[in-house]
Amino acid sequence: MDCEVSEIVDRLLDSYKEVGGINNIDCSNLPSKQAIGLACEELLQLLFPGFLDEGAVASTEIALKTTSRVAHVITRLKIEVARSLRFKAKNGGDQSEAARAMVCAFLRQLPEVRRLLRTDVEAAYEGDPAAQTFEEIILAYPCLEAIAIQRVAHVLYNDGLPLIPRMMTEWAHGKTGIDIHPGARIGSHFFIDHGTGVVIGETCVIGSRVKLYHGVTLGARSFPKDNEGKIVKGIKRHPNVEDNVTIYPNATILGGETTIGARSTIGASAFLMKSVPPDTLVALEEVEHKVRSKTNHQPSTNDKTGA
Repeated sequence: MDCEVSEIVDRLLDSYKEVGGINNIDCSNLPSKQAIGLACEELLQLLFPGFLDEGAVASTEIALKTTSRVAHVITRLKIEVARSLRFKAKNGGDQSEAARAMVCAFLRQLPEVRRLLRTDVEAAYEGDPAAQTFEEIILAYPCLEAIAIQRVAHVLYNDGLPLIPRMMTEWAHGKTGIDIHPGARIGSHFFIDHGTGVVIGETCVIGSRVKLYHGVTLGARSFPKDNEGKIVKGIKRHPNVEDNVTIYPNATILGGETTIGARSTIGASAFLMKSVPPDTLVALEEVEHKVRSKTNHQPSTNDKTGA
């Protein structure tokens, strides 16, 4: 079959006219996914100086290097934030000054983000017996990368900036397998062991010294709808997790009214839609496993064993 370029183009142009909602034509430019990804990498370099550089960074050159990086981030993010602000305003207009002011205010908060990240590194070191050094955690633990990007994205989310905060956390999600919405409020000393498959929803509130394992979901229980059958947005949908809670692999906790009380432990594969008080242990009852020989298909002497 011949591949006629003109026919393919005509079909696509017809589709652009017929199928709305997924076109962005005759509109202002939207933030660039590639530029946001590069900005995330540059922000990580500012947050962890010397760790993500190809060469060693001397103390005598750190001021010059930091000045150069900050200026570069301002230039890159100002363009993307202006595009996001134009999208928010809907009527376009020059947003460059507002964008620069927002980016500068955002960057001024990086020292506070670094203070929190130091506690996250400490939590990983204290919470994982396999962790040998802080350097290993910063270089090799995906949870720290995901948490770092979420913490900076949360600053922009709180400033009311659309699009970019979610693009930042999805960049981290794609790299780490850890999905933390930029709206989630997370206290100090946060650690996610292994991390793959963790989902933390927009309206989660997580206290200090909380430890999650892989596969944990802090999600919504249901999606209320309005009189027109549309999902109501902007309400509390995700659970609260108080201080010093540990949640083991593949546990699912749902609902905006659900609170896990301080110092509680949620066992692996637990499923909760109701609050539990402080100092609670939630664990599944023992289940029986059948153990049979693969060679003669006869039950072994230990046919049933608790797990």
